Amino acid sequence: MSRFLSAGTVAFALLSAPVVVGAQDSEGFTWNTTTEVSYVSTSGNASSRTLGVKGSLEGEHAPHEVQFAVGGVRASSDVTSRRAVGTEDDFTVVETVRSETTAESYHARTRYDREFGRGFGFAGAGWERNTFAGVQNRFQIVGGLGRTFVRSETARFSLDAGLTYTIQKDVDPTPGSDDGFSGWRLSVDAMKSVSETSELSTELVVNNSFKDVEDVRADWLSSLSVSINSALALKSSLQLLWDNVPARVGVPLETPDGEPTGVEVLTPTAELDSVLTVTLVVRI
Repeated sequence: MSRFLSAGTVAFALLSAPVVVGAQDSEGFTWNTTTEVSYVSTSGNASSRTLGVKGSLEGEHAPHEVQFAVGGVRASSDVTSRRAVGTEDDFTVVETVRSETTAESYHARTRYDREFGRGFGFAGAGWERNTFAGVQNRFQIVGGLGRTFVRSETARFSLDAGLTYTIQKDVDPTPGSDDGFSGWRLSVDAMKSVSETSELSTELVVNNSFKDVEDVRADWLSSLSVSINSALALKSSLQLLWDNVPARVGVPLETPDGEPTGVEVLTPTAELDSVLTVTLVVRI
């Protein structure tokens, strides 16, 4: 996926409709759902399609809180090759169109929080796939403690730390490597209203492995939301995904003369991916 995201990708959401469910279930939970669907298409001399979907479900019944989130993005483009058949004065152009996936990433996460005063305990699990970054499947469970330092309608700041266990399956596994490893995770969640109509939020998650201290991964998401009116808002977000020890992918090996050897060698993918999104949010 790094080929698609490392330079930054701008996606304009055609539909993003948060729906708030005010009713409570039998256990007293209040549930809020948010759904975002974006689609970008180009055609003509160049043809490409990008589809992005995000959805979240949050339930709260003090002092309990549960969260579920899923999302994914897939981009493809049509590669056209042309050749002419005939003579210089009389020829026919033959076109061959091949569809090629240029980006693909999916995730699913769940988390449970239990507050006690300013502190809270939490447990969660998640799955993600990013084949262009060399990750076929990555599963992780986490549990730990945290503290909320600021919580109001205009500001929020919390910090938590926990222990993790991760199972990672790469697209091209390194021979003799261990798929499972334990580690630790640190995350920061913050929000601040910068005006009556705008809000700035940021979330940073850092993972590290006990097996390899250099294996550090960071996921930083920062967003600015500006309300246009009571029904519309414009939201821009920047996400940076950094992996100090990225997965490796197989690359065909050629001789210095350019002749294929029929052998593949493993080479690291890019350490940094970035995603820039601009979303029109419709409230109903």
